[in-house]
Order: sequence, then C-alpha cells, then structure tokens
Amino acid sequence: MNADEPGAESEPRRPGAVLAATSVALAALGAASLVSCTNNNDNGGGTVSPRPTPPNTASFWGTPPSALASLAQSAEASARASESAAESSLSARASEFEASVSADTARNATTAENELKHVQGRGNALSDVSMSGMPRTQTGGVLAVLLTITNNTDQKASYAVQVDFEDAEGRVVETRYAGAQNLAPGQKEQPIAFSRQPAEPKLTPRLVKAQRY
Repeated sequence: MNADEPGAESEPRRPGAVLAATSVALAALGAASLVSCTNNNDNGGGTVSPRPTPPNTASFWGTPPSALASLAQSAEASARASESAAESSLSARASEFEASVSADTARNATTAENELKHVQGRGNALSDVSMSGMPRTQTGGVLAVLLTITNNTDQKASYAVQVDFEDAEGRVVETRYAGAQNLAPGQKEQPIAFSRQPAEPKLTPRLVKAQRY
C-alpha cells in the first residue's frame, strides 16, 4: 500500500536514525564554533587565557639538608679552632707573664720544688706565708696568686712554698712552687705562683706546704 493512499498508516521512524542525525548536527555546530573562536582570536575579537608557564627555579632559595649538615660541621670545626686558639693565646700570655717575673723568682721556684720533695706533712712555716689573688687585668688573664713570705724568726732563713690549683671537686689540676732565699729576720718577699690552665673550669689556689730551712 502506498503512503499517499487514503487509510494508509505512516511507518514510525527508527530511534537510531534520529540519534545519528542529532550527533552529526552537534558535531557540525561544535566545529563551526571552534572555527569562529579561532578566527575571532586571530582578528583580536576574543580573549583566550594564556597557557601557564613553568616556574623559574633559578629564583628559588633554600639549602638542602646535606648542605645544612656540612654547614653544621663547619661551624663545629670553627668552634674547635677558636677554642684551641684561645688556649694557645692563654699559654702565650702565661709565658709572657712568667718572662716578666724576675729570674731570681724562677730560680727560687725550682729550688723550692726540690726542697719540698723531702718534706712530710705541710711543713714548718705555714704561719710565715700568706696568699692573695691577683687581678687578671694585671696578669694578662692568667690565674695568679701573690705570696707574701715573712721571716718571723730571729735568724736568717730560706723558704719553700707549694701551691695547688684545684677544681670544684677538690682535685689537684696543677701544682706550682715558689720560694725565698736568705731572708733576714723580719724581712719579707713576694713571689708569684700562677696557673697555665684554661680559664674554664675555674680553679681555686690552695696553700699546701711551706717549709723554712
């Protein structure tokens, strides 16, 4: 039967055909829009966001962990060098201070050390010796004590003195000697005993022995 004939029923359209036609139409519309945007951009008529650019790593700052470790090691080595330099400087100042002391004082110290090797106990002349600290500004930063040895007898006498420098626990860190030779009755002499140890830990001088001979 012909569709134009009266009473003939029209055949229904297939859904697949309708979808296909719609897809073709949308694709054509999209292509037209893309061409239009491209043309407008070429003519300056549209705005398109620029493509993002990668960051400039040359402007970054910071130190990687390995470099930090190296920096810490350098700082530690520098601190050790500074401490060693400070100790060397103290030793040099002690030498200068010792050189400023008279040759007789140094010789008397050697004689006193030899004399005290044979002395038992604290000696027989502690009452003839007194001790006082010296300002570090006068000693180049060196710990030093001024000994005052007075011959309180009625005869000529010589003296040997031992001074120990102790730490906070009472341990002897250093021992120094001083002496005086052939003092007349009532005469006094003031030798110096000093330490060559670093400023820290702090040490305390103690009069240990004093022998009259």
